[in-house]
Amino acid sequence: MNNALRHTLRRAGFLMVFACVWSGAVCHAETVLTITFDEPVTGFTAEDITGMTSSVKYVRAVDVPNDDSGKGLVVVWEYEGEPGESVVGFHILRREDAPGSALEPITKEPLPSTARTYRDASAAPPRKDPLFTREKAVPYIYAVQTVYGELGALNSSESAPAIARSNWFHTGRSWLLAAALLFCGTLVVLTRRSRDGDPPRIRRIAGLEAVEEAIGRATEKGQPILYIAGLGGVDQMSTVASINIFSYVIKTAGEYSTRILVPSCHPIVMQVMRTVGEQTYQNIGRPDAYDPDSIFFVTESQFAYAAGVDGIIVREEPAAIFLQGVFYAESLILAETGHSVGAIQIAGTDRDAQLPFFIAACDYTLIGEELFAASAYLSQDAPLLSAIRAQDIAKAVLMILMLVGVVMALFGNSDLADIFKVEM
Repeated sequence: MNNALRHTLRRAGFLMVFACVWSGAVCHAETVLTITFDEPVTGFTAEDITGMTSSVKYVRAVDVPNDDSGKGLVVVWEYEGEPGESVVGFHILRREDAPGSALEPITKEPLPSTARTYRDASAAPPRKDPLFTREKAVPYIYAVQTVYGELGALNSSESAPAIARSNWFHTGRSWLLAAALLFCGTLVVLTRRSRDGDPPRIRRIAGLEAVEEAIGRATEKGQPILYIAGLGGVDQMSTVASINIFSYVIKTAGEYSTRILVPSCHPIVMQVMRTVGEQTYQNIGRPDAYDPDSIFFVTESQFAYAAGVDGIIVREEPAAIFLQGVFYAESLILAETGHSVGAIQIAGTDRDAQLPFFIAACDYTLIGEELFAASAYLSQDAPLLSAIRAQDIAKAVLMILMLVGVVMALFGNSDLADIFKVEM
């Protein structure tokens, strides 16, 4: 009897504990459900906005870096909105820093509610002329307007005055400054070494090695040398390089007492070459042997010039012809006529389209940069040779960097390419 009573009481205790736990869980579940399905906050009303201050803080305007004042100003702000604010977006307001000026919106549509910056390109001063000079910039003051849709809008406090200014240094091009300094340092080291008796050596160029041979051939045969500087003006680098080669040719011709003819297409080029010829004959101690009439003007018309030079070739039958400089469609006409009289011809140009004609009709052809290296090669001037060597080193470094950058890009790494990226 006592055991049966104990068993009954034990079962009753378990039932009471289960009932208490179950009732607590139900109460807890009801509490959670009540909180979860409570009325959500729908946003502020028009009455709530009245009297509020803007949640946009710390509005400031700064000049766009790394520009020539052509990119205007950047407006930056921070947003510290309260939970439940129904913000549609932001308008940017602006006024001049002058008494009596009023804020006016400069954005046609509200910026997204996630925006925190805005670039005002209209703050840049207008250009004066094509030389990139600009009018005096105007200082501006900004404010950011928070738009709440139909409920209204609130303006932030105004920023400090800001003005678009030109930048003297583009930080995105720092690598270019470093490369220029490195190149200059290399050039200085090579020049010092060359002055100490260790000039750099450049590879043999067959066309330039044949200059002495061509002049010697003309001397032996008693026939003149014909030097054609092309159709370019003195403002073109190929013509300048041609004049440098001409100074060496006329110097050697003067030493060998060989007659030289220089028909010119440009009056200014003719005058420059006359000056070079006169100075060269004075340097070699034979000013009386210089004949200014040997350097003469023909015409500025392209094919009339070609016809005139062809006539000189046929009549004079020069033993050596130099075609150095800028050439166009007349290149093959001149080269074929020179070949027909049996002259040794040395040509050179930076015009890729004319190189095939010169290669086909001339004995030697200077291709591309060989034309510009000719003056240093012929004169063996140490500073000029140092400059060529420094350029070659710079080109080699750039080629290596390009190859490494391509390999890195293939593996998805653009770190090297980003170094050379220029922010415009």
